[in-house]
Amino acid sequence: MNITLLKSKIHRVTVSHAELDYEGSCAIDQDLMDAANILAFEQLHIYNVSNGERFTTYAISAPRNSKTIGVNGAAAHKAKAGDLLIICTYGQLSSQEAHRYAPKLVYVNDENIISHTSVGSLASH
Repeated sequence: MNITLLKSKIHRVTVSHAELDYEGSCAIDQDLMDAANILAFEQLHIYNVSNGERFTTYAISAPRNSKTIGVNGAAAHKAKAGDLLIICTYGQLSSQEAHRYAPKLVYVNDENIISHTSVGSLASH
C-alpha cells in the first residue's frame, strides 16, 4: 500500500504580491524552494493562515534572495499581499519507505528569510 505523507513545508511565509492576470502558479524565492526541496512545477497545497483559504497550484521559481511569495492567476482570489501562508508538498511512499522518511520543514521570519530548518519525524509506537 502507498501512503501520502508530507514531503516539505514552508511555514508562515508572507505573500509579497498577488497577480490575477497571470496564467497561474505560486512564485517562490529559489532559496526557499531549495531549502524545502520543492521543484519548479511541483504541486503545492497552500493554506492561508490569514483567511482560512486552502488551494492547490504549482511552484515556479522566483529570483534568489528576492523574498518573493507571489500568488498568481485564479489563486490570487484566495490570497493577498501581507497574508501568511503555509506551503506544503506531499509524496507517495510505500509503507516501508514511510517509516524511514522525514519531511523537510522550513521556517521563516516576517521578511521571508529562513530562520531555521528541521526534519520531521514519525514517532514510533
